Amino acid sequence: MAESPTDKATRQSRPERPSWDQYFMTITREVAERSTCLRAKVGAVIVRDRSILATGYNGSPAGLPHCTEVGCLVYESRTPDGEIEQNCYRTIHAEINAISQAARNGAAIRDADIYVTHTPCIHCLKVLINTGVRTVYYARPYKLHTVEQLLKGASIKLVAVPAADPS
Repeated sequence: MAESPTDKATRQSRPERPSWDQYFMTITREVAERSTCLRAKVGAVIVRDRSILATGYNGSPAGLPHCTEVGCLVYESRTPDGEIEQNCYRTIHAEINAISQAARNGAAIRDADIYVTHTPCIHCLKVLINTGVRTVYYARPYKLHTVEQLLKGASIKLVAVPAADPS
């Protein structure tokens, strides 16, 4: 049976479906919108077999004041290379919040993947390695040089996800 002109026009005008990576990254960006951090909105989505196991965003522990309400508690520290880092005492990172949500709900995340708006900091990456997460998919690189050495001995992979084509 030949394709009708209407079917052909519909097929040609239909936008491409996003890849699974782009789909989960879109959800990750939406999760980040719940962030209460004044410095960066970060979201994380833990996935196994194309199913979402848990989500997280950066913000204060449940029930405690958020930076958006009472301000940040920023402190400075130095890396072994002498680089100055700034962190907030109030904030839990998105990756840790996603891991916590999985634990609270009894979802095993070993051999899962995580989608994050930014590459994890060294502390979050160490926790992700210990949980058995296989791959970190990220939209934006963040201080990649600080995790290079750690990645050399770990089985976890970092993979950049290109933005979906808006056309």
